[in-house]
Formats: sequence, structure tokens, C-alpha cells
Amino acid sequence: MWVIYALLSALFASLTSILAKIGVENINSNLATAIRTVIVLIMSWAIVLITVKHNEIVNVGHKNLLFLILSGITTGLSWLCYYKALQIGEASKVIPVDKFSVVIGIILAFIILKETVTIKTIIGGTLITIGVFVLIF
Repeated sequence: MWVIYALLSALFASLTSILAKIGVENINSNLATAIRTVIVLIMSWAIVLITVKHNEIVNVGHKNLLFLILSGITTGLSWLCYYKALQIGEASKVIPVDKFSVVIGIILAFIILKETVTIKTIIGGTLITIGVFVLIF
């Protein structure tokens, strides 16, 4: 089931990029990011409330909260940089560079999360890296 969600994530992320490129035309990229963030906030809380999961907030530990806050900060920084890059660059080049986060994420998973390094992961990460460089140069 995770593959279906991951593929849907990729589909929505690709649509996000195209819609964002159109949306940042003639407005400040930081303002565009703020508008997008409000929509994400509303959608996220609506889903939590609809699925009646809001009462589970008391179960969120300090460690969970700290890392979710840090994740939120890095997400915000990523979005601000991404929207600025989309505003001034070509979407067909910005999008693959942004998706290079996959390779960086794999490397960080090995280092921080101590996940197992496999030949398949190394080959896949290498191919993604080559693909990114082919697309941007």
C-alpha cells in the first residue's frame, strides 16, 4: 500500500510544481509560499478533525514534537527556496534539482538513521544523480 501512496505523492508533487510555477508569476515568491502554507495548514487540520484524530495530540511526546518542529522549519525553508527557484528558473530544470533531495535523503538515511547501504540503493542514487545533471546541463 505504501507504493500507491508514494506514487500519489509523486503525482501531486509534480502537479504542485507546475501549478506553483504558474502561481508565482508576478508575485513575491515568499508571499506565494505563505499562501500555499495556509492552504496546507487548513487541509491538514481538516483531515485530522474529519478523521477524529485531534484527541491524539496529548500522546505526542517531547522528542516527537521537537523533531516535527525541526521538520516544519526545514520544510518551510525548502518551500521558500523552491518557490524562489521556480520564480526565476525554468520548471523543467528546477524540479529535477529539487528532486535531488531523494539522493541527499538516502545519504542522510544511511548516516543518521543507520539504514543499511545496499548495492541497489547505491546504483539507484547514482542514476538519479546522473539524471539530474543531464537535465540541468
